[in-house]
Amino acid sequence: GTASGMRYTSRIAVYKVCWPKGCANSDILAAVDQAVSDGVDVLSLSLGSDPKPFYDDLIAVASFGATKKGVFVACSAGNSGPFPSTVGNGAPWIMTVAASSTDRSFPTEVMLGNGKFFKGTSLYQGNLTNQLPLVFGKSAGTKKEAQHCSEGSLDPKLVHGKIVVCERGKNGRTEMGEVVKVAGGAGMIVLNAENQGEEIYADLHILPATSLGASEGKTIETYIQSDKKPTASISFMGTKFGDPAPVMGAFSSRGPSIVGPDVIKPDVTAPGVNILAAWPPKTSPSFIMNDKREVLFNILWGTSMSCPHVSGIAALLKSLHKDWSPAAIKSALMTTAYTLNNKGAPISDMASDNKAFATPFAFGSGHVNPVSAFDPGLVYDIGTEDYLNYLCSLNYTSSQIALLSRGKFVCSKKAVLQAGDLNYPSFAVLFDRSALNANVTYTRVVTNVGKPQSAYAVKVKQPDGVSVT
Repeated sequence: GTASGMRYTSRIAVYKVCWPKGCANSDILAAVDQAVSDGVDVLSLSLGSDPKPFYDDLIAVASFGATKKGVFVACSAGNSGPFPSTVGNGAPWIMTVAASSTDRSFPTEVMLGNGKFFKGTSLYQGNLTNQLPLVFGKSAGTKKEAQHCSEGSLDPKLVHGKIVVCERGKNGRTEMGEVVKVAGGAGMIVLNAENQGEEIYADLHILPATSLGASEGKTIETYIQSDKKPTASISFMGTKFGDPAPVMGAFSSRGPSIVGPDVIKPDVTAPGVNILAAWPPKTSPSFIMNDKREVLFNILWGTSMSCPHVSGIAALLKSLHKDWSPAAIKSALMTTAYTLNNKGAPISDMASDNKAFATPFAFGSGHVNPVSAFDPGLVYDIGTEDYLNYLCSLNYTSSQIALLSRGKFVCSKKAVLQAGDLNYPSFAVLFDRSALNANVTYTRVVTNVGKPQSAYAVKVKQPDGVSVT
């Protein structure tokens, strides 16, 4: 079939800032400044580091300069989930994007010799439908690393013509497949370790192989230990549509932000699990040096996949609303985002065994809705001075603010500045733990971008234990 991106008629300018040994701050700053000088409308930055104060965060510094010039900046939230307060790129002038699934999957079925079967995922094509002997750990090699299928750990005499079970932890999923293939194995089942939960990835393996979650892994390991002649088969079912979606990726970094907790981060979520993405033919699609296949597209995951989705939608909005500021575009995307999946249930989270409901610290305002964002009705606009006053409310010094503003800015000594008063499209209210009763008042200004004569009704769904007026 035919596939296209979010804004497939966009012109793309690419600025290289990363090399095999990393990305230099000086290159990032120079590239962003050059892009702004070249007249780009949108910056898509799939870059990030550990959370740090905005004046010490080179992406925050570079993107502030771009935002001042009217350039919309989208950044990846990071892939350090599901642990809390791991979200990066949390500056309020950045559109911080989390990652979630689509309704498309690449299912497999593992059938054990005892009749039990499990659903997995893989991009391998073909079948291994005959029941073959199943080996794991000591039955695959004498070395301790055999359960992780590390290089040189498998005994060819023990694994030849068999399906090898490999537990994640030591090396990459496709790398384990190469170890199994070199040792003469006929297939591979990759199991998540307990701390990796049920989130599984579709990989372009070099032999018949599939991934399974941690709970299935325990069952399979028990079966191998208890059965004298354990066997299994693997069926590959191609592409399937109609899964409940979106579901938050467990890897997607979470809030609350430790740098600016008065702003909910991430801002939104977008497709970032098993995404069809352009790929350089000179690079192996499995990341294995000995894999000589050449492809123009690959299936990838990460907030580096979800960020460009939002960048493309921002380009669409910019082409229709040329007078909208970066903050207005961001507001439109946030206030029209949805929090229910395609089955009408709240968005769930791959990070939990039972895929419990996700929270705003996982998906922000929700999943982006390109069509609704074109006509949001009201927007929360923010100017450069508003951001600088926000930095004042964080008690940044004049020299620290100057690193971001690239010029002198003096915080007002008369005005009472609250971080929560930044004209943001969401509210984060921080209560004093020791106070039995606390009142917080925040101010917002909305701008009507809908019909000139419009009426808007306010509805509040307040959290338990909190009264909202």
